[in-house]
Amino acid sequence: MNPRQEWESQFNASPLRDGPFETMSGVPVEPVYGPDDGEFPGQYPYTRGIHASMYRSRLWTMRMFAGFGTAEDTNVRFKQILANGGGGLSTAFDLPTLMGRDSDDPFSLGEVGKAGVAVDTLADMEDLFADIDLGQVSTSMTINSPAPILLAMYIAVAEQGGTAQASLAGTIQNDILKEYQAQKEYIFPPRPSVRLISDMVKYCSVEMPRWNPISISGYHIREAGSTAAEELAFTLGNGFAYVEAALAAGLDVDEFAPRLSFFFNSHIDFFEEIGKLRAARRIWARWMKDHYGAKDERSLKLRFHTQTAGVSLTAQQPEINIARVAIQALAGALGGTQSLHTDSYDEALALPTEKAARIALRTQQIVAHETGVVDVADPLGGSHFVEAMTDEMDRQAEEIFEKVMEMGGGSMLEGTYQGIEDGWFQGRIADSAYAFERKVNDGSRIVVGVNDFTDGDEGEKNILYIGPEVEERQLKRLANVKHDRNSDAVAASLAEVTKAAADPTINTMVPILDAVRNYAAVGEIVGALEVEFGRWEEQASI
Repeated sequence: MNPRQEWESQFNASPLRDGPFETMSGVPVEPVYGPDDGEFPGQYPYTRGIHASMYRSRLWTMRMFAGFGTAEDTNVRFKQILANGGGGLSTAFDLPTLMGRDSDDPFSLGEVGKAGVAVDTLADMEDLFADIDLGQVSTSMTINSPAPILLAMYIAVAEQGGTAQASLAGTIQNDILKEYQAQKEYIFPPRPSVRLISDMVKYCSVEMPRWNPISISGYHIREAGSTAAEELAFTLGNGFAYVEAALAAGLDVDEFAPRLSFFFNSHIDFFEEIGKLRAARRIWARWMKDHYGAKDERSLKLRFHTQTAGVSLTAQQPEINIARVAIQALAGALGGTQSLHTDSYDEALALPTEKAARIALRTQQIVAHETGVVDVADPLGGSHFVEAMTDEMDRQAEEIFEKVMEMGGGSMLEGTYQGIEDGWFQGRIADSAYAFERKVNDGSRIVVGVNDFTDGDEGEKNILYIGPEVEERQLKRLANVKHDRNSDAVAASLAEVTKAAADPTINTMVPILDAVRNYAAVGEIVGALEVEFGRWEEQASI
């Protein structure tokens, strides 16, 4: 069979959405375009998409990010998202939770519930997902250093509601390498942190086949100021590092690779972003096959979530961010994303209001249901410009891979460790961020409403304000849980967590789950791990 005949066979075996597949004027639209001897969606190396039918089969998951105040507050927003047509939940945690600190920790003062939802114990997770059937909804959690603890809480809540671990669907970010490179929400040193990730991958591969135990994230790398090519290369390089870590832990590549997923930024340079996402699929397939010997087709298919670029949003004239988000969402769809979050126009000011979050979701729905881009797989495939951008992103990424492999003596994992410890990644991102800001400051790069077209920014802005009463409520909640729980059981389970951390043959997920069920707090479990792992302090690079 030629490539088109092979594609037709795959396409005809795919379940399709209801049509009609035609333009608004009634012109019939083919599911894919290209020469018979070309590359088609669903075919290695998947530049044009990982499924033969792409969005004709099913749309991307419209997964809206939400989290603020207490768990009860966020539970209300979750239900609003689902009622408005959202297809999945995505959880934002507050800074203390992200850093593995409890709300009553002195370092948490003033930050509780401000940038996400405060979760201290299983009791908070119970409130967060109250009256939501976890067997019917797909959930994403943006958490990294304390990821095993939050996943254990989610498992425990599901069990209480009668949903088995094996039935849970979703993703936990759990990408610690990019924290050292860009976002800085780390706790433990890199090597024990990667050990925790390997433990989670092992656990999920056996107990949670529908769960993605890691979402390798370029989003935060780009938000910190990297170029598109650096985002692409650092993200996929981190993915290869995790593959090497799992292989070193004794797993077969085809045992875990199908459950790896990725998270990319969709920025404002429209065609560059589409080229980046197309190149990502090609590079992942090539490296998994040629470098790591993957044979299962699922191991070669890069699946990813996309979020529009928060860093591109402006506090000046915030309403025009709606246009930015729409363009970025369209780029994500044309790039072939499996899941999409659209930012709210007011996020440069504060947490999104309910109205702004609804407009963001409606933006996705317009792209999906009104534009027609979902009827054709890879509509821009074959465009001279898009193909050139795809090739250039691929070329620049390979240059960076070569440098990291050189630092690691032929190992992407060791090269990533070395680059983190030497500050190489951090320095590259800082240089790129500085170069971009210079262009904005000298006017050679126009940001509408910021350095040009600045009229029209008058008037008071409606924002969601998180007051001190939220912290007071959360502190009372935590104090009550600590008072009512079995302190002896908590102490015993925390001792088992420390014991497991000291013994690499023990999977840390098991004692962490036990500690969570006893209502041990996030900070207490982190402290039990810290006894053995220590804390990481970044060294200033010169």
